Amino acid sequence: MLNVLIVDDEINIRKTLTVFMESRGYSVKAVSNSRDAVAEAELQLFDLAFIDLRLGTENGLDVVQSLQDACPWIKVVVITAYASIDTAVEAMKRGAADYIPKPFTPDQLELVIKRLAAVSGMEQRIASLQEDLRRMHPEVTFTSRYPAMQRVVELARQVASSEAVVLLRGPSGTGKTVLARSMHNWSRRAEKPFGVISCPSLSCDLLESELFGHVKGSFSGAVRDNPGRVSSGEGGSLFLDEIGDLPLAIQPKLLRFLQDREYERIGDHQTRKADVRIIAATNMDLEKSVREGRFREDLFYRLNVIQIHLPPLAGRPDDVEQLAGSLLQFFAAQNHKNLDGFTESALLALRSYSWPGNVRELRNVLERAVILSKTDRIGVELLPEQIFSKANPVRLGDPFTLDVIEENHIRRILASSKSLQEAAELLGIDQATLWRKRKQYRI
Repeated sequence: MLNVLIVDDEINIRKTLTVFMESRGYSVKAVSNSRDAVAEAELQLFDLAFIDLRLGTENGLDVVQSLQDACPWIKVVVITAYASIDTAVEAMKRGAADYIPKPFTPDQLELVIKRLAAVSGMEQRIASLQEDLRRMHPEVTFTSRYPAMQRVVELARQVASSEAVVLLRGPSGTGKTVLARSMHNWSRRAEKPFGVISCPSLSCDLLESELFGHVKGSFSGAVRDNPGRVSSGEGGSLFLDEIGDLPLAIQPKLLRFLQDREYERIGDHQTRKADVRIIAATNMDLEKSVREGRFREDLFYRLNVIQIHLPPLAGRPDDVEQLAGSLLQFFAAQNHKNLDGFTESALLALRSYSWPGNVRELRNVLERAVILSKTDRIGVELLPEQIFSKANPVRLGDPFTLDVIEENHIRRILASSKSLQEAAELLGIDQATLWRKRKQYRI
């Protein structure tokens, strides 16, 4: 059901529009001036507003912005007996969605309402999908206390606004894809598409088709035209992940596109142009690949205009803690759980582990821990054995409090016991004491 606001100083117009709207099942509120209109909008949300251009001595356009501030999805229709091109243009500039001259017919109203309701519904569905995407992919911040990572972020932000090709280098899992997407969002191309192609995931022919497109019938299985990512990404950015695995046969075609912005689809001799910014990434030694003849030297130099090295997560315990906290919040919300954080021993384990899989491994560990959690904090028993055993954060004689050692021991016994009674017997305490300890450590 639509909520409709009518703002007109003529009582007959208010009555006519109210009867029309209510007869179609809409909820209607009718007022005669801008002050009452804003007051109503602050009390409830409206989907549509019909505003007279002249409200006595007031200009109806002056209230449009206030209504939009109060009701983010509202669509404003200006109605007037003094229609002109100038007033119509001014109404659109002020944010009105449509403009109807008086007198208007029921069919005109019906058409406008249906169209604007459809537009509003589509906008809200898009916003919902965007929110779903944000929930699927946690927001990664690049704040860091470590100079190497600070330099990465500073350089990435600096070159994001340029048109230069960027080559991201670093071990697998360090967040090259996330940084590439962030650079796109920081650039003037942010409102345009961001495409991703994983070079090792496709055969040579399929990779060329995915990149540059093909025409119907150009090869077996080409049952329809494919414009390719370069064409569909017009005005945006294209991220080529693991560029070191790009087949030699495609490398000269990519080089030509980087130099001249020109390409042809498979099976088509027409030369096309596209405005797409290329960001590439690799964890390979491209210089070695050039020496061995597996990667073109001229393509390497063309890709290597701006080079950014992402450091591994090892040796950055403060960054591990910050990332773990944000990932914990994300996965807790995704799984509808209320989690307060980590136990001291679990946090020590996370900070001490070397993280050979970098951010990707940390993400997977936190997702698993949240799914398996039954208490309000993540303890060491929810971490994979290799993290706890290799990190070995709590050992007898280490400078930790007795509480940390006791908590860690109780958690490990509980994790390996079949029942509370068995755990209490192994610990040498009664079940009531174990219950109090669990409450103390929030296990």
